[in-house]
Amino acid sequence: MTVRASRRDLLRAGAAFAALAALPGCGRIVEAIAARADPLPERLRLPGGTEVDPAFHLLSRAGFGPRPGEVERVLAMGRDAWLDEQLSPDSIDDTLCGLRVAECETYADHPQDLRSVEPRLVERDLTRHTLIRAVHSRRRVHETMTAFWSDHFSIQTAKRGCLETKPRDDREVIRRHALGRFRDLLRASATSTAMLRFLDGAENRRLGPEDRPNENYARELLELHTLGVHGGYTQKDVTEAARCLTGWTVEDRGLAQLLTLGDAVFRPDWHDDDGKVVLGTTIPAGGGAADLERLLDVVCAQPATARHIARKLCRRLVSDPPPESLVASAADVFRRTDGAIAPLVRHVLVSAEFDASAGAKVKRPFEFVVSALRAVGAECRATPRELRFLERLGHVPFHHPTPDGYPEEPEPWMGTLLWRWNFALALATGELGETRADLAGLARRAGLDPRTSSPADLSPLLYGRVATAEERAAVDAYVARPGAAGMESDRRAEGVALLLCAPAFQVC
Repeated sequence: MTVRASRRDLLRAGAAFAALAALPGCGRIVEAIAARADPLPERLRLPGGTEVDPAFHLLSRAGFGPRPGEVERVLAMGRDAWLDEQLSPDSIDDTLCGLRVAECETYADHPQDLRSVEPRLVERDLTRHTLIRAVHSRRRVHETMTAFWSDHFSIQTAKRGCLETKPRDDREVIRRHALGRFRDLLRASATSTAMLRFLDGAENRRLGPEDRPNENYARELLELHTLGVHGGYTQKDVTEAARCLTGWTVEDRGLAQLLTLGDAVFRPDWHDDDGKVVLGTTIPAGGGAADLERLLDVVCAQPATARHIARKLCRRLVSDPPPESLVASAADVFRRTDGAIAPLVRHVLVSAEFDASAGAKVKRPFEFVVSALRAVGAECRATPRELRFLERLGHVPFHHPTPDGYPEEPEPWMGTLLWRWNFALALATGELGETRADLAGLARRAGLDPRTSSPADLSPLLYGRVATAEERAAVDAYVARPGAAGMESDRRAEGVALLLCAPAFQVC
């Protein structure tokens, strides 16, 4: 008799096993429980067409690629129902992913508590948490938008005071508002201790008539976060915006070593309380802390902000450069919904331009790693080897040194192709430590004989379509090359690695 756990049972188990994960040596137990509770389907459908399956395309752009069996689920639900579910992430039970990330203990800590933790452990837990959620969360669109906003509001953890504060920024700014309202997300970022440290907002003060405000954050607020570089603002607008932001800093609890670890506070004695004019709008004198709110209202209401956000999202989800027709219609949705993010995402993902864009984007390294792990159904442990591959590929989350985020265009990533092959080979041949892919089991679930079938027969799971004659011939020739006796299984695994490194998997 088969017994299926109810959602309440999973939640109860989740609370117990999350506690277990904090105990030494229990990480593997929790991972095993999560894997057994969330297995791959016993039977997998292999798309038989020569064109990329639309459900596969949707998952590739909106969810870091499908895990085995996920395409079938989208087809059974229908695109609209799947988007309804995904755009309400709190309605999706993600307990099992919570079990997997529970051992990233420092991620949930307050910045002050992290002052006594070795920095490399904080860095490791933050990166592991990000990678595991990208691979295993059932909230696929939420993870995609979390990555998008992490680039949009980019913070490098190497800067003093940012490593201890970025986990909270990830929890309370990016993840909390990823599918909410842009105005709320922008406000949370503006008062994030990590952002105040990274862009020097904490140093923005006016103590006397001769003091000039620190303009670093104000410039990026206009250039990167809202209007865009061609958004029509002037240097005068930057200065006036910086004046609005004076006084917002990081709490000083009286000890110098705690200065970088406190909460965001407003100091009236540091604020320029005279009147300002930003983008033609007067902000009256005497506003105090409310000057921040008035400033954000002004920049969010600009048509340039709607166009900038719409263009960036279309670049991420559709193509680079994005279709101007879609940018225009998406900007209109942004304005009509008062900056609501979920309707904007839906509009892009159901558009004709999106449907026509399969294969138009080159995966960035992080997206390649996550999609490869998902494609073969690997249980991701975010081992040191995986994290080192992200370092070699130049795409460790929160490591980009400048506030513009990791580049979207493919050219900066072309030098990573050899390391992509090395990662694919390590994944397929079991050289990633505790992160493993059961390729033989995957073949059997797809109705294939793992001893005699060609690795190219798995191409529908990886590409969303059957392999072309040329792709199949290349893989079969590689597997059939002369070698030592008894190495056939290794060559088949290497054949899967070859599929993962082929152009068809490098694009989505």
